[in-house]
Amino acid sequence: MTPDPGGVEDLLRELAPQVLGALVRRYGQFHLCEDASQEALLAAALRWPADGLPENPRGWLITVASRRLADQVRSEASRRNREDLIAFATPQSELLAAPPDAEPVGSDDSLALLFGCCHPELSSPSQIALTLRAIGGLSTAQIAAAFGVPEATMAQRISRAKQTIKASGLALGPAPGEEQAERLRAVLQVLYLIFNEGYTATDGDELTVPALSREAIRLTRWLHRLTPRDGEVSGLLALMLLIDARRTARTRPDGSLIPLAEQDRAAWDQAQIAEGIELITATLPGGEVGPYQLQAAIAAVHDEAKTMADTDWPQILSLYDLLELAAPNPFTALNRAVAVAMVRGPAAGLEILAALAADKRMARHHRLLATRAHLRELSGDTESAAADYLEAARRSTSAPERRYLAEQSARLKPRGT
Repeated sequence: MTPDPGGVEDLLRELAPQVLGALVRRYGQFHLCEDASQEALLAAALRWPADGLPENPRGWLITVASRRLADQVRSEASRRNREDLIAFATPQSELLAAPPDAEPVGSDDSLALLFGCCHPELSSPSQIALTLRAIGGLSTAQIAAAFGVPEATMAQRISRAKQTIKASGLALGPAPGEEQAERLRAVLQVLYLIFNEGYTATDGDELTVPALSREAIRLTRWLHRLTPRDGEVSGLLALMLLIDARRTARTRPDGSLIPLAEQDRAAWDQAQIAEGIELITATLPGGEVGPYQLQAAIAAVHDEAKTMADTDWPQILSLYDLLELAAPNPFTALNRAVAVAMVRGPAAGLEILAALAADKRMARHHRLLATRAHLRELSGDTESAAADYLEAARRSTSAPERRYLAEQSARLKPRGT
């Protein structure tokens, strides 16, 4: 039976880290193995929809990738002598071991690969790109399209990332406790950034890039299966589900932005909301509460409200108070200012924003100006609000956000001005 192309794509993404893990465990040399595994995934994407799934899809991929790796080594042996490089990297016991497609790939291999893609020596954009390619199984062209950059630019970014990994080495196996915890935090941050870029694109003509949001959720689900007892992994997955549930209600048919207060909440994905609430409800009583769990709890309060007026703002403010203690940063303070304004009045929120304006990270950020415009409008200072909306529009790099903010400014200006 000919498999569904969508099903093949899902299977390949599921198998991508397993294939790469098997190759890296046997041969080392992450940069070579990653190239070979990508070629095997491409071959499968072309052949399986027409020929049908092989009896052992994972074994098929590893066998093809191993052959591609051997071909690559042979073709470059005279120039770089990579056969010796791989031979020296392979323990003698492994030379007589079962073929790589017979080796089980445990969770440690998968986590080591994910940790390697989020290596601290890599820049954040490189961590994201390498994670999407090596762990997500996306092609360079797909990643470039998602981020709206030329394929050549993304290829260079990935190549530099792999060279960094090559220079620093990637040893499979569990890291020491403290180091593993630190690397897991880096992994969560990368997945969070991928999701955020998908939910609200930094620039471009579209407000969202759903493919990135979906991939972030898929990878976080995968990580959750590997680390089911980690509260922050559960919290991040819950947060993504609860926020992504609103995605289809955020834009009109013409792509223009709809703010939270005006969204049709009946259009929110109730299944995702239920799953997210179940996750965070089960996680919060489990021990120390981290920032992703607190953000998920805030998102749950928003999603449970039938209307904006029904929102439990005192509870949201209490959660933001805890979040500021757990992970203080200017964006948390910015969001907390809105909650303060809803509970104590806009003047109280504006006081917080005045202090934030002194922070160099926020002073010229369009979100600070947009939030100040909103609170000034609530306080009745429509003239200042209109000016803030207009300046926020000028500073935003997202076309839908620029249009929305400009419209709010025009709405508040007296006619004829």
